[in-house]
Amino acid sequence: MHSTLLQPLKRTQASVSEQHGFLSEMEAKQHSIKSLKSYPEAGGRSLAAAAGGDVGGYRVGGAEMEMEAKIQKAIDFKLEGHRCYKEKKFREAIGKYHRALLQLKGIHVVDGTTGSEVNLLNQPAAKLTEEQRRAVESTEIECYDSLTACLLQSELVNYERVKEYCLKVLGHQQDHFKAMYRAGIAFYHLGDYECALRYLRDAKCRDPTDTNVLRYIQLTEMKMSKTGQQVRESGKESLG
Repeated sequence: MHSTLLQPLKRTQASVSEQHGFLSEMEAKQHSIKSLKSYPEAGGRSLAAAAGGDVGGYRVGGAEMEMEAKIQKAIDFKLEGHRCYKEKKFREAIGKYHRALLQLKGIHVVDGTTGSEVNLLNQPAAKLTEEQRRAVESTEIECYDSLTACLLQSELVNYERVKEYCLKVLGHQQDHFKAMYRAGIAFYHLGDYECALRYLRDAKCRDPTDTNVLRYIQLTEMKMSKTGQQVRESGKESLG
């Protein structure tokens, strides 16, 4: 009978012991998170992110893994675009480069460098490392540069788009020779001869012997001379 009475008591003690263990574990987790929050970020990553911990119900390490995956996808799409370009599949190449850039656009949002989407989600943004920033920037430059090359192969060239992409490249890298040259071509065909000549002369400074650059400079100067003559002649007619 005594053994029968002791069984509920043992179960009660076991239950209390389990609850105590659970509470201890919860307190330890809370203490761990508080400790991680109390430290400043190191090397662009918080200690919470380095530990892959949960902060505010959101796994910070997951954001970093997602960002790394996006960068790799962008690089993969870029390489597929290069392959299509070599095979002269320009339309497919354009699609691949655009998909790469879409991946990088997502990176800028996660990194908190554009917009406020991440803040609206109330989730801590994972920051890009210096190596990741270089990878993102070089991939963007390559994609926009390659897009202009593809567009110039089209039967009906969208020179407005060529100009836009060239300026994006030059926004990253001011001395990019191909972007200068192609921007000059775009402005020439859009009828903005002054801008065309400026970019073409910049390209000539980079490579004074490039025959394509020299040819377009000559064409642009001829157009400007002809346009100037037409303006002068129209002015004489209005005075007469």
